[in-house]
Amino acid sequence: MDKDAVAILGANGMLGSDVTSLLGKSNLDLRLFDLPGFDITNAQQLKDALKDVDAVINCAAYTDVDKAESESEKAYKINAEAVGNLGRLAKNSGIWVLHISTDFVFDGKSKKPYTENDLPNPLNVYGKSKLAGEGLLVESGCQCCIMRVEWTYGKNGSNFVKKIIAAARERKELKVVTDQVGSPTATTEIAKVIAKLLAKRPQGLFHFASAGYASRFDVAKFIFEKLDMKVKLKKCKTADFPAAAARPLNSRFDCSRIQALLGEPIENWQLPLEKFLLELKSGE
Repeated sequence: MDKDAVAILGANGMLGSDVTSLLGKSNLDLRLFDLPGFDITNAQQLKDALKDVDAVINCAAYTDVDKAESESEKAYKINAEAVGNLGRLAKNSGIWVLHISTDFVFDGKSKKPYTENDLPNPLNVYGKSKLAGEGLLVESGCQCCIMRVEWTYGKNGSNFVKKIIAAARERKELKVVTDQVGSPTATTEIAKVIAKLLAKRPQGLFHFASAGYASRFDVAKFIFEKLDMKVKLKKCKTADFPAAAARPLNSRFDCSRIQALLGEPIENWQLPLEKFLLELKSGE
């Protein structure tokens, strides 16, 4: 394992940067790839990136959910076609692939937390492109593990936590939806799980999110209480905020399958979020 070479695609992104930081403390030979020097849709660049590696962690993705509605071709090239190409190259070279996917493959209409056996039915182009990527990766026949994550936040990149704090600094009254429910999940927590999966090299589909569930309103309330920010929160519905892309209302995951593999309980969402907020505050 110590001599294993691991390629991280999307190494500078919100998740990729935390994965790189954590795995950088190991004895692994890390190969880091991201824009502008690396484009996952460039077949030759992808082939070069996989040269002499034992495993690939694919964090590269088109993630602008609303813009994907008008840039569907670009979304599919990155989230689907490139992932299929990655799978074929990995199959030919015997490389294990860990691919990151999303809760947006579901329509959010279920009354229960989603298991890996539930039928996907994406509501928007982003979700459809990510589901297509999952399918193409499996069809390639490579050794692969697909991990769906949700409501992610981290130091790099745009996310709900940073957006709601920025909004509160501009306005003292905010409307936040109560009908979207899920689990805020720190990219640092996902990185820890990725490190464990890399050691075990499982195959198949897994759901991962922090333990416990909350509405977007609940999360905002928690954030402002921990930061001691005086913000008046008003409850509203998703329908009150028209957007280019529809969102699933239920993003709850059943994480039993991955928890059995990890062999330890998954931490509740409040603890990593509080830590993240303290780090944001100390960095100001």
